[in-house]
Amino acid sequence: MAARPPGGGDTKEPEAIEFGIAALDARLDEADVSFPATAAELRDALGDQEVPYDAQGRSLAIADALDRVPKQRFENETAFLDALYPVFDEARREERGVIASLRDALPF
Repeated sequence: MAARPPGGGDTKEPEAIEFGIAALDARLDEADVSFPATAAELRDALGDQEVPYDAQGRSLAIADALDRVPKQRFENETAFLDALYPVFDEARREERGVIASLRDALPF
């Protein structure tokens, strides 16, 4: 997932902001990770990195995301990203839920 930031009047195209699975995929490309891999091996390779889960920059630690996944072994990168997608999606929905609740409480 990626969103484009608002333009600042430049004639060149703005860069995309990566978040969620796209940001996690970029972290995997930079890390020394090979599959199949266990959750523990992925934690060791990726460390305590935070991955943004929305365009506003809210983030979730990879270790916390792995704690929310029942699967402990991933045969390939696609299986890993597929397993973590619902975690990032849930984080986005939870955050949206709080904001929506606050908006609903306001009289305007």
